[in-house]
Amino acid sequence: MLPGGVVPGEVHFGHTLDAVTPIAEAPQDVLILPGFVDTHVHGGGGDTMDGPDGVRTLARLHARHGTTTLLPTTITNPWEKVLAALAGVREVMDAGGIAGGADVAGAHLEGPFISPGRLGAQPPNTVPPTPDRVAEVLGAGVVRAVTLAPEVPGAEEAALSFARAGVRVGVGHTRADAGTVTALLEAVHAAGGQTCATHLFNAMGGIEGRDPGPPGALLADPHAYQEVILDLIHVHPTSFRLAHAAAPGRVLLVTDAMRAAGLGDGPSELGGQPVTVRGGKATLADGTIAGSVLTLDVALRNAVQSGIPLPEASRMLSAAPAASVGLTDRGRLEPGLRADLTVLDRDLNVLQVYVAGQPVLEEQP
Repeated sequence: MLPGGVVPGEVHFGHTLDAVTPIAEAPQDVLILPGFVDTHVHGGGGDTMDGPDGVRTLARLHARHGTTTLLPTTITNPWEKVLAALAGVREVMDAGGIAGGADVAGAHLEGPFISPGRLGAQPPNTVPPTPDRVAEVLGAGVVRAVTLAPEVPGAEEAALSFARAGVRVGVGHTRADAGTVTALLEAVHAAGGQTCATHLFNAMGGIEGRDPGPPGALLADPHAYQEVILDLIHVHPTSFRLAHAAAPGRVLLVTDAMRAAGLGDGPSELGGQPVTVRGGKATLADGTIAGSVLTLDVALRNAVQSGIPLPEASRMLSAAPAASVGLTDRGRLEPGLRADLTVLDRDLNVLQVYVAGQPVLEEQP
């Protein structure tokens, strides 16, 4: 899968890609895509908030579904638990990787700098992003993406601090009006930073003609990336196609997966809250959608079934998310980049996954 489309050929690689060679007579029974990059994933078997073992568990589970890079994502918890989770991600990264797992390229700090009035499934442990707190999380040396509600006290100053540190600033879990969202986005862009919608359409209200809300402001911005949870539960296919039409090249698919991902229906938990998974839908006791059990191979199939051509759907899973968080060494099939590859059959089922050239699955395609 090259930027121009599906091309018959061969890929030669070690730790990095050595050559990508078009060959007309090459077998066409498998597809080789750039490895998937998930910038928003809480868990899968384990959870980011569990510490290093939880991070390793979720990285292995999602690797089996085609994800070669991910950002373990925190949930709004008491401050010391959030810091401990970031330290756990740092420990995994410092250890040099995870055998059989996706590469951990940093953390996504989702909460606690969000609106207490738009928690979604987040526990009620929000705090404002004071300069001291922002400095403390940046001091962990691991945050690559953050979610902020633009209306909380200190949000714009915090956003600029994150942007100057190279952290992607996401807008989410917010009750802000469109003007407040636009002002934050423009301030971050003026400072040279990158912005993103945190799970567009979810935990941020809707779009109306006289009240465009956060989704309207985010989709109208010419620079912001757009996270979409494409499990067909969080977002309707038409809303997904709207995002694709409004932000070409800037839609990225994420899982927002919780601990229950890969474990089937039954009881689970999210941030200390009991969750029930039934028919692939995770909910709190009051019926609130509680993250997802999505994996990115399923998101790819859902995108194609929603009418997105495979090359564009592939970019939503690789090039776009990598670019959104400044990962320039992956996300495309180009010589010299990391050999992060997801091998699929023609029905888009995962056959093999390579992380920096190392196979994840026991069987070879």
